[in-house]
Amino acid sequence: MYITIKGKQLYWEKAGKGKPLIMIHGNGGDHRGFRKSISILKQKFTVYTLDLPGHGKSEGIKAYSYRDLASYIEEFIKKIGIKCPIFYGFSDGGIMGLLLASKKPQLFSKLIVSGVNVKPDGLKALTRLRMRIMYGITKSKRIKMMLDEPNISKDELSRISIPVFLTRGEHDIVSKDHTEEIAKNIPKSRLTVFSNHFHGSYVVFSKAIGKYILKILKD
Repeated sequence: MYITIKGKQLYWEKAGKGKPLIMIHGNGGDHRGFRKSISILKQKFTVYTLDLPGHGKSEGIKAYSYRDLASYIEEFIKKIGIKCPIFYGFSDGGIMGLLLASKKPQLFSKLIVSGVNVKPDGLKALTRLRMRIMYGITKSKRIKMMLDEPNISKDELSRISIPVFLTRGEHDIVSKDHTEEIAKNIPKSRLTVFSNHFHGSYVVFSKAIGKYILKILKD
């Protein structure tokens, strides 16, 4: 299905019945990466997925920033009429979740984020080097965004008042110290490390994150 937000056609899907759960993909991904997890989550939740601008089946935009992309998610929630959903975001999707939860304390009931960084240097040095090389070749505005952003302050993190569940792969592209620092600055946070996994190996085209979400929400 398509919805018009800020003059752009964005693609979204809905599956299952139960409490609302929104799932937002990472940079370069789209809703399809969650299909294996949705196959189990839809038994307990109404799952909403949205292709961000310039991703999947959604229309592109001229410039990319995390705060602007987060505003598309906020508008989507308002237009569809989703009341206090649980929010899951992977990588860039998770960064937008942090921004929204800090800005709008009543928007979500719970926040689950995987592989997030709040500063560009939260990414490991080799990852940033590869990104700079890729940007030099492609001039991709989405890669430029990751090189320059996000810039989420400790004060913004401290304003997140809902329960937050952070995850990272043992061999994530986000440094271990950076993830632990994020968790330390969010009042109601819990950090889980997925052993023997990389940045998205337990998320994209995997049921692992779906099983994790079911477990923590049941607990």
